[in-house]
Amino acid sequence: QVQLAESGGGLVQAGGSLRLSCTFSGRTIRSYAMGWFRQAPGKEREFVAGISWPGYSTSYADSVKGRFTMSRDNAKNTVYLQMNSLKPEDTAVYYCAASSRYPARPRWTPAESDYWGQGTQVTVSS
Repeated sequence: QVQLAESGGGLVQAGGSLRLSCTFSGRTIRSYAMGWFRQAPGKEREFVAGISWPGYSTSYADSVKGRFTMSRDNAKNTVYLQMNSLKPEDTAVYYCAASSRYPARPRWTPAESDYWGQGTQVTVSS
């Protein structure tokens, strides 16, 4: 059974940094595009960043472009989201997602995800 496990969330001041990790287990991460989504209270889940299989392409939401960087280590079945220059509006629960529908495409909708992690809270104070 596939499981995605996120870690690295927490409380940080505006301008600070956090690094999220997501480990994929239960089968090989091969042929899965991986992504990060987030959901703030009262809002819909939104795409944040994605990376294709095996990692040639990335995509970012306009709101995080230039501040967030996504990467993957396929040997470790792990993906990362480096978040710099954090803003209070980045506060949300961050979810790791995997999609096999179009492995070469680094961006997709929540409905196109095959698997989700349990989420990790990121809180940015002003």
